[in-house]
Amino acid sequence: MEVSICKGFILPLLTIVLFISLSQTATAANEAYTNFIKTKCNVTTYISLCQKTLIPYASSVKTNSTKLCKAALDVTIKGAKNTSTTVSTLKKQKGITRIEASIIKDCIEDVKDAVYELKQAVDAMGHLGDKDKEFQLANAKTYASSVITDADSCTDGFSGRKVNPTVKKMINSSMANITKLASNALALINHLF
Repeated sequence: MEVSICKGFILPLLTIVLFISLSQTATAANEAYTNFIKTKCNVTTYISLCQKTLIPYASSVKTNSTKLCKAALDVTIKGAKNTSTTVSTLKKQKGITRIEASIIKDCIEDVKDAVYELKQAVDAMGHLGDKDKEFQLANAKTYASSVITDADSCTDGFSGRKVNPTVKKMINSSMANITKLASNALALINHLF
């Protein structure tokens, strides 16, 4: 009878101990992955934005720098797509002048170019295991850098033109976000190897 009571008590106790042990291991791993991202983000210009946007990817990135760069590019793609939606919405507003409509149209094209280039950068990152690793890395850097140029091109469209301040502010804010995200992705790529 004592043996059966012992077995009835020990088995659940061992299960609880095992569960707690596994939980602590998972927590320690997640903390290590988060710390990896925080450390890597220190090379970027916009450290807090880098951490805020990439820490949610910690469990999939783990401690893989290439995966972190791809995640940064993916975050930038999402940001560019959100910007595209914002700018497209502006185009449909009443009271937009012809000049504003022209600037918005150009910005929409710039953002489309940025999304395309970001996808090309992700593709190049996927070929870093190929024989032409340096060429692929250079391509990823070039494409990520081009995104910043696209955002600048959009905001340059306002130069010397009379534009509704609200329209200008919304577009400048959206483009600044793309620029910051792309800058962070580029910094991570530049420090990859």
